[in-house]
Amino acid sequence: MRYKLIIEWSESNRSFFVEVPELPGCMADGGTYREAVINARTVIQEWIETAQSLGRPIPEAKG
Repeated sequence: MRYKLIIEWSESNRSFFVEVPELPGCMADGGTYREAVINARTVIQEWIETAQSLGRPIPEAKG
């Protein structure tokens, strides 16, 4: 899977915020860049599993 990740630092929350634009509502965060990316990978897998269980289409990764 190679989904695009948009990663931004939030000064007010003191953490990195990750959005996966190809998967609506798929977001994660983490105290470090690495932690945020790891959390995003987990959330992507959970998003896909949920969509499959509901019979919904899975967008192709464009990354």
